[in-house]
Amino acid sequence: MSKTTSSTAKKQTYVTQDAIEKEVRKLNNDNLFPASLELDLTNKLKDRELTKKQLGEILTRVRTQFEGALVEPGEAVGTVAAQSIGEPGTQMTLKTFHFAGVAEFTVTQGLPRLIEIVDARRNPSTPMTEVYLDDEHRVDVEKAKAVARKIELTRVENVASNISLDLSEMLIIIEIELDLLHDKGLDINAVATAIEKGRKIDVKAQGNVISVNPKIDSIKDLQKIASKIRQMPIKGLLNIKRTQISKDSEKGEYVIYTEGTDFVKTLRIPGVDQTRIYTNHTYEVAETLGIEAARNAIIKESMEVLKAQGLDVDIRHITLVADLMTANGDVRQIGRHGISGEKTSVLARASFEITVKHLLEACLKGEADNLRGITENVIVGQMIPLGTGSIDLMMNPMTQKDKKPAKN
Repeated sequence: MSKTTSSTAKKQTYVTQDAIEKEVRKLNNDNLFPASLELDLTNKLKDRELTKKQLGEILTRVRTQFEGALVEPGEAVGTVAAQSIGEPGTQMTLKTFHFAGVAEFTVTQGLPRLIEIVDARRNPSTPMTEVYLDDEHRVDVEKAKAVARKIELTRVENVASNISLDLSEMLIIIEIELDLLHDKGLDINAVATAIEKGRKIDVKAQGNVISVNPKIDSIKDLQKIASKIRQMPIKGLLNIKRTQISKDSEKGEYVIYTEGTDFVKTLRIPGVDQTRIYTNHTYEVAETLGIEAARNAIIKESMEVLKAQGLDVDIRHITLVADLMTANGDVRQIGRHGISGEKTSVLARASFEITVKHLLEACLKGEADNLRGITENVIVGQMIPLGTGSIDLMMNPMTQKDKKPAKN
């Protein structure tokens, strides 16, 4: 018996790769699957030895399961998405955590970060950028430091050991810490030139001392100018307070993490890999790379927040929210100043927040509510346009079968 089985197994013929491609294309002749899924399925099946019967069973099961996963017409996808994100949201913590790989940075996580994303906050509480470097700079730590110096903001106070006033000569004396200065890739003349151009006043540099002559007589004004000079930028990007270089052990390359973000100017710095740089500031992504990139950023940020908390939420719920937030070409919040406040229905707007104001404005403008949404139909006690309620069935009671034959 075993011999017969083995001889039969040897005679089995397996389908060729061309035949697999043809069968997958035939399965999807109505374009039910997206092209990416069809390609993925073909590549996975090509690696296996399959008989024609096995291939047919696999493709039939794939088709059946895909059809079962599709949303039925009239299904309450918005309600399901809201519940699927909202319920795990109750289990989220309110803490901020250290950023992975960089102990010095704290990045808002958990519920506060999720609220920031869906509220489309123009200024997130902890904006940061992951700066990946090009082939020349990514493996050499000194070259990575050179790029970081161009990004990180350096003010006069960062390189000065002491700033004092000479009241007899009415001068501002700045003592420079030369080791710090060289670490930032600067020299004393660069600092003197920056002060001279910024304030348009006489500046002299000698040794490690810079003397500033603002040519004023008031001590109070001299103190004000000294305070402004202390905060004067010499090098780097204004919005980026700090940088940290970390080595990615998996890829074997150096990555720069920044506290603060200036996406456009960071992209222009030589040595930065423009294809991989990423920021958690959704508005900057939208303004620089477009609305599709902002949509992807919303999905990525939301999924990372949920995964960090150990919560498993289907990506399709997050995708629905991201699509809704970016549908009209701008990043809008889910709230009364965004999507909820822009609904055409008066009753739907009134049911969300500030009821009296919405009703009063609608009365003054003479607005009409066509009762096409769910909220407004619930309020008036009518059938909601969901599931079977979204279909109007029309029929003719006087069909040919029911008609009585005419008498002669």
